[in-house]
Order: sequence, then C-alpha cells, then structure tokens
Amino acid sequence: MSWIDILIVAVYLASVTAMGFFFYKRASTSSGFATAEGKMKGWVVGFSIFGTYLSSISFIALPGASFAEGWNRFAFSLSLPLAAWVATRWFTRYYRRTGHVSAYASLETRFGVWARLYAMTFYLLTQFARVGTITFLVALTLNSAAGWDIRMVIVVVGTLVTVYTVMGGIEAVIWTDMVQSIVLITGAVVCATILLFSMPEGPGQVFRIGMDSGKFSMGPYGLSLFHTTFWVTLVYGVFINLQNFGIDQNYVQRYLASESQKEADRSVWFGALLYIPVSALFFFIGTELFAYYSVFPGLLPEHLAAPGAGDKVFPHFMMTQLPTGFKGLLIAALLAAAMSTVSSSLNSSSTILMSDLYTRFLFPDADDRHKTLFLRFSSLALGFFGVIAALLMINNKSALDQWWKLSGVFSGGMLGLFLLGIMTTRARSAHAAVGVAAGLSVIVWASFGGTWGLPENPLHPFMTIVMGTCAIFLVGMAAAMALGKPQSRG
Repeated sequence: MSWIDILIVAVYLASVTAMGFFFYKRASTSSGFATAEGKMKGWVVGFSIFGTYLSSISFIALPGASFAEGWNRFAFSLSLPLAAWVATRWFTRYYRRTGHVSAYASLETRFGVWARLYAMTFYLLTQFARVGTITFLVALTLNSAAGWDIRMVIVVVGTLVTVYTVMGGIEAVIWTDMVQSIVLITGAVVCATILLFSMPEGPGQVFRIGMDSGKFSMGPYGLSLFHTTFWVTLVYGVFINLQNFGIDQNYVQRYLASESQKEADRSVWFGALLYIPVSALFFFIGTELFAYYSVFPGLLPEHLAAPGAGDKVFPHFMMTQLPTGFKGLLIAALLAAAMSTVSSSLNSSSTILMSDLYTRFLFPDADDRHKTLFLRFSSLALGFFGVIAALLMINNKSALDQWWKLSGVFSGGMLGLFLLGIMTTRARSAHAAVGVAAGLSVIVWASFGGTWGLPENPLHPFMTIVMGTCAIFLVGMAAAMALGKPQSRG
C-alpha cells in the first residue's frame, strides 16, 4: 500500500473515533447513553440499522458467494420487506409502548424471571462471540490482502471501536454507523464501476459471461428442503430477519432512540430497503470478479481459483488491481463494516447488562450517575474481552467456532419464545418452559446430528432456526391449549 492509501485509512479511523468524544456530553445520562433520549431522526437511525446489518463478513462473503456459485443468497435480502412490515406493524409499537430499554423485560412479565435471564444470557454469548469473530475475520482479511499483522489490526480496531462507544454512547454509534455506511456504499460503487469498465469488450461482457455461466441465477427453484434452493433461502431469511427486528437488542434500542413512532417505522423501512440494492451490488461485484478473471485468468493465483476460496478473491482484487487511493478507500469500507457491527454489539450488550442484571438484581435503587458509569465500564470491559476473544481465535479457531455454534443454538429459541408470549394469552411459564425444552432439543439435533451419537439431520442447515422456532411456539401453544387457561397479557 502507498502512503496515500495508509493516510486515507488513518484519517478515517481518527475521524470516527473523534465522533465518540463529540457526543460525550449527550451520553452523560443512562438514557442518553442507551437510547439518545429518543431524539434521533428516522433516516439517521435507518443508516445505523443498515450498518449493523451489513458486517465485514457480508462485505467479503456476498461477492464470494456469487463468484463461486450465483445469486441464490440474494433471496435472503428479498425477505426483508416482509420482516420490515411485521416490525413496523407490531414490533416497533410494542417496544415503544412498553417503554422497557431491554428487549427481554417483557419475557419476565409473561413467563417469569427465568425467561428474561435465559434470553439475556444467550444474547450476551452471541454478541460476545460476534465481536470476537468479526474483529478476527477483518484482521485475517487485511492480513491476507495487505500483509498487515493480525494482532495489530485486532488491537487497533478493537480499541478504537471501544473508545468511541464508551465515550459517545448510542448516539455516537448511530452517527458513526451512518458515516461508515456511506463509506461502505461508496467503496462498493467505486469497485463495481472499475470492474465494469475494465472488461476488454466493455461492460456488456460482464453480463454475457455471467449469463452464460449461470452466475445470475437465484435457483434452483424446487421445493426440496435438503438443498440451497431459492425457497429454503427465502424462508430462512424471513425467520432470521424476524429474529433481528423482533428480539435483537441492537434493533430495539434504535426503535427507542427514534424521536417518534413514525420515525421508528421510517428507520426500519430505510435500513431494510437500503440493504436490498446494496447487497445486490455486492453480489454483482462477485459476478464481475468471475467475468474479470475469466478474461484474465493469469491474474488470479491458482489457490484462489480452487473451490472454497471465493471469499478471498475480492480482497485479492482490491490489493492487486485497484489504483492508489482506491485501495485505502476499500480498506476503510471494510473496516467500516466491521466497526459498525462491533460498536452496536458493545452498546446493546452493556445496556442489557445494566437493565437486566445491574438494576434488576444487584442495585435496583441505583441513581442515574451510577447507571451511566456502569454502562461505560461494561462497554469498556466488553470491548476488552472481545479483543481477547479475537486474539484467541488466531490459534484456537475450532474451539471458538464450537462456542459460536453452541451459543447460536441456544439463542435460536428466543424468537419462538417471544412469539409465544405476544401471540397467545393462554401460555404460562410452565408451558413456555416445555416449548423451549422441545425447541432446543430440535435445534441441538439439527445442529449436531451425526455427532455425539445423534441421528443425522437430513435437512438443509438453513432450516434449523425454522424448525426450532416453530417447535417452541407450537409445543408451547399445544401445552397451553391442553393445560392452561386464558391469562391477561399484563
């Protein structure tokens, strides 16, 4: 990398970190730190929802998927309008009406304290694993692409994200998400344009090669539940996006940060509808890369042309074919995707710790100053341990992959539990517990079938969350119908 590229990256990192200090005073109360006192405009919050959604994993994985296979996973993006409609019809109103800063306080009201602690524990586990994984993967990508030391990238990125999150609270997170989203989109547009006009026969050559090779296909379109069909990916997207919009603390805080119900709804639609064309752009970049290296095969090392190496092709192109200045912009965009996701996880996790642990069980009478200090301290601690987790992944990736998988197993039951709570008045604590036990059993079998002596799961892995959610809801509902009596929603 040239000094110009390095300077672009350095200025970007310094700028987003400085935003944390700019919003320090506004985050001087617990409400300001966690929800920006409900004063944010919907379009700004929408950028933040988009930025949280498109992590550095997506930045690399979406082009990698279309380079290697096609546009099948774009069906995931097409599920977003349905999830956004459900969110604006029920979820945003529900959370703004209850006034709870925690997404899981309502579970205690419906099913008892065990439900709140269950959701809190496994949300924190998934966010902790998420912070470590995303920080590690962006460092790994920059190591392979630019030769930067993995440990240095992990420490620098983790430290800077933690600093602006601790200093500026969610308002700093939301505004930096907006800046980072713009950087990310700009970088993607620049890269797509360069690729499009690098073809010897002009832009049309990309479309001809892509069509002839089936790289624009979103199929197969059969009804099989055993393969990555369009319908399996679409249904998977519906359930994942309902989980995101319905029970993810990252999103709930953004609903509460919006200045009105109208602005909260606008933020959901803005973030969801922005993700669709931007994800299409990243899929198109993967198709462009396939066409480009079909025309110039000598520019792609043999090991990157092998099956399973698709995720490494985009970083390789960034570092070998982009002109000076554009490399720095694309690396800044890659860092933007990672930092946006990590900062959101830190802020939401500290808010959960404050609401569901600190003031609920330890210090219920804590004043606002102590709440704010706890939010800052817990964000700092979570950032530190996230960096440690990322560093551990360098030599112990398989062990942490299993931890990520296990935490995902248990968090997979939260959507079913939440739906059981809001869609029936009969279900009580015991019925919910039976449903959760049944759902988790299904998820464990689906995730680990073929190991631990469990029979193998023949269905596509995308169906795991679908089966688990439905099992919790249906078994809990059946238990309530058989044994329960109507109960007030509270």
